[in-house]
Amino acid sequence: MALIIRTLLLPESWGFARRKQDVVEYRPRMKYLEVPQIVWGLNNQKIAFARACLNARLLNRTLLMPSLSATLFYKEIDQLQPISFDKVFHFDKFNSLCKGFVQLGRYSDLQNHSDILVVQKGSGRRWTVERDLDQLKELRNNHDKFETIQIVGKNPFLWHDHFPVKDYAKVFECLVLVEEISKEADKVVAKIRELGSESKMNGYVAVHMRIEKDWMIHCKKREQRSNVSEICSSKDEIMSRVANIPGLKTPTVVYLAVADALVEDGLILNGWKEGLVAVEKKKLGVVEIFKKHPYLIQAAIDYEVCSRADVFVGNSYSTFSSLLVLERSARMGTVTGCGIGMDVRWPSFAYNLKAMGGSGARPWMTSLSGSSLQAISYGSNNISCCGN
Repeated sequence: MALIIRTLLLPESWGFARRKQDVVEYRPRMKYLEVPQIVWGLNNQKIAFARACLNARLLNRTLLMPSLSATLFYKEIDQLQPISFDKVFHFDKFNSLCKGFVQLGRYSDLQNHSDILVVQKGSGRRWTVERDLDQLKELRNNHDKFETIQIVGKNPFLWHDHFPVKDYAKVFECLVLVEEISKEADKVVAKIRELGSESKMNGYVAVHMRIEKDWMIHCKKREQRSNVSEICSSKDEIMSRVANIPGLKTPTVVYLAVADALVEDGLILNGWKEGLVAVEKKKLGVVEIFKKHPYLIQAAIDYEVCSRADVFVGNSYSTFSSLLVLERSARMGTVTGCGIGMDVRWPSFAYNLKAMGGSGARPWMTSLSGSSLQAISYGSNNISCCGN
């Protein structure tokens, strides 16, 4: 009778499946959500992780610690090298900082590994935001008896988004790099600061310089598809717009966060305005710090270096840049404007957009009042800067 009832409760159109459930003595227990391996670039993975956390929150469940992907393959999924979440981010600090909001669990916490409801995530145009939300509500209201709900199918980055920007920002605040990776970032930042102090410079500017071959191909295609002309930027345009940021104190070190191996122009350090001392990994002498790690860790180190910069300049259509500006904005509280250029604690700018009435990069601050993460996930030229 129990099996018959369970079958009636699970519509086939939602892709539910059942696993054999053993009879166990009842004990109060936690309820969990399990998601597929998280893939793609560092910041795509961070967004996917946060979305999985927020789905777990909606279901009133603890998220089982997912696997991330150490390597970067967009099509050859079988070649992805998994890496445990706690090899990149601190597990206990995440749960401490996010206590009462979202929580992570370990597979060793499970009491009954067979008490699982398997759910296939819908896909395609017919799987609308409304249908997705209805499925989640159905799971929360009518299938709460299962210890674990396992969602299978597509990468959580591609799941429908039901959550406001401030909720994502809260999850990102709880992501703290493990000490091993944080110390690697410390070494890079120390090298930059040392260079600056020797010449009595004003802190450092980090520029996420997207001029790699793969990016230029991608952004030109996107400009054609979307009929937008402010996505791609040449090296000369980036240098000019950084140099013309009003109020930027010089001399200063300019750290170029760039995938060196994919840059066709080997002269990215040349041509910068006097007072802007451009450096990249090779000139800093930190190549070996990066080379000994897989892609994901390299990206995490670069992200941390940019996050700590006195000034950050990026591309508003890059997920790396967009997520970084969100986190820098969140440090300043629920601010919806941009201040005036450098007159904020963590100033950020978009070099692909020219400042209104000027020739420098446009001031950039993310509003935490947004209803979804759409603009940050896929890029935008609306960067919440009150027309500056």
